[in-house]
Amino acid sequence: MLPVSAGWRETIAAAGLDPRRVTLLTGAAPGFQPLQETVEVRSVVDRIAPSMSIVWEQPVRLARFQVPEQATVFTRERWSGAPLAAGYREGEQIVFWTAVDPGQKGFERFPYIAQALVELGLRPRAATRSLWSFFDSSYRLRADPEYLAARWRRGGIQALHIAAWHYWEPDAERDAWLARLIEACHRHAITAYAWIEFPHVSERFWQDHPEWREKTATGQDAHLDWRKLMNLADPACSRAIEQGLLDLIGRFDWDGVNLGELYFESLEGAANPARFTPFNATVLGRFEAETGMKPGRIFDPAHRSVLKAFLDFRAELAHQLQQQWLARLAAARKAKPWLDLAFTHVDDRFDETMRDKLGADAARLLPVAARHGATFLVEDPATIWHLGPVRYEELARRYAPLVAQGQSIAVDINVVERYQDVYPTKHITGGELFETLRAAAKAFPKVAVYFENSILPADWPLVASSASLARVEELPGGSLAVDSPQPVRIAWSGCALLDGRLWPAGDGSSILAPAGRHTISPCGGDAAEPTLRLRDFNGELLGLRAEDGALIVQYASASRAIALLTRDGVTAARLLPPGRHTVRLE
Repeated sequence: MLPVSAGWRETIAAAGLDPRRVTLLTGAAPGFQPLQETVEVRSVVDRIAPSMSIVWEQPVRLARFQVPEQATVFTRERWSGAPLAAGYREGEQIVFWTAVDPGQKGFERFPYIAQALVELGLRPRAATRSLWSFFDSSYRLRADPEYLAARWRRGGIQALHIAAWHYWEPDAERDAWLARLIEACHRHAITAYAWIEFPHVSERFWQDHPEWREKTATGQDAHLDWRKLMNLADPACSRAIEQGLLDLIGRFDWDGVNLGELYFESLEGAANPARFTPFNATVLGRFEAETGMKPGRIFDPAHRSVLKAFLDFRAELAHQLQQQWLARLAAARKAKPWLDLAFTHVDDRFDETMRDKLGADAARLLPVAARHGATFLVEDPATIWHLGPVRYEELARRYAPLVAQGQSIAVDINVVERYQDVYPTKHITGGELFETLRAAAKAFPKVAVYFENSILPADWPLVASSASLARVEELPGGSLAVDSPQPVRIAWSGCALLDGRLWPAGDGSSILAPAGRHTISPCGGDAAEPTLRLRDFNGELLGLRAEDGALIVQYASASRAIALLTRDGVTAARLLPPGRHTVRLE
């Protein structure tokens, strides 16, 4: 049997699984015998996600192996079908075999080891309930909202950020579907945020107002990728958008609003005039009036100082627009005082070119977000996606000096195909996804995923466990010691005591434990199950006790909190106010 790199243990642990219950064999091992035939391996197929293209960075010539009858083969060489990874259960232990070392990272050859172990009977103990995720209904036109909400909550989603530009203008059929989606989210303890992407407003707004369209440096209407940009610096355009935004907030039962990516999108900056904005007459006139410089010289190599001045002016304009629209959203709380706010902003601390490319300046925006109580959601730019999970620790280090005490900060993971040469998959999936979620959760107090539809079905069952930082240890008598920095869902069957007291928070197969250190124990034989249970809760649970047929709940939440109460098999959702409260629920 060959020596094995330690990376596989970290990958399995990152998925929330216990590597101590796995015996990993590599190469020739008992039951796994090499044959005379050899195969060159570069492209492989895995039964966990058969359609996923998995390519090894370097080809490896290996013997073809015979595997024991009781083993399930998970990975094969694409063309020959030669088995490369297989496993079976042996009592409480799982035996897993790979034809070659899985690699230093743990996922560079076999991205789906964690899912294979789950199929063989390994289960995570702990799962987070506090992830955010983005949602675009254009990818889910025929999906059932109830089905989606149930799956999201099982995946640990606490809040859904819904692409609201599809609903900017009233439409009876679309509005009814969105209302059903928000209701379904609330029934499953998920809060709903209106996700806005200014300067894009909506398709119809673009069609109805050609006079307000943003312009690129080549004089064309600024239709960049999917976004169709409007001129927010035009006072008439700004007023029309503000009214539309207030109407949108008022038409639906939103819990919050996420103002996303409000700057001048262009990953190439001034190097690509065809995508460089803003170049509308209003902005260029302001630039000339404020600086005395001619806009016609912005791209003139003989006047490089003009481009530098325009980039500074552009960053200042982006900051002014961000301040303006955050203030307008904060004012919307007069009608809906429970509205939580978030601002999604691309990182410009790690990739310092973002300020000149986009006009993005996180250091200036962070204090503004803090004043309005808005979560600052850091988006890692495409330019650093290839760096893998390690980038989040460095991101957090660079933002730490900029974040005020008590300020809410989060990080957004882009689960998308990358344009760089990366292995073994272009799409972040399997072990790499789990290590990414774990690294992000260690570095930031809140993690968001872009977007829910890009998480593969094979990955969803381990998303919540990979983002949980809870440590769970077995104690004598069937008890568990739990230590978690956040509220956590712990796998548990039946009645439970938390620190010696009857604990009425759970759904029969798991319990919801508050943050901190706790001991979970089985109830004694004469203990009666509470008649009213807190089946789920999406705020920060600080304390809970049963009292005269009711539940006394202590909690904290930036948005409205949602409590799911179960009595006699019937579950109902209760919306609770944001803040720190003690409430009696019956």
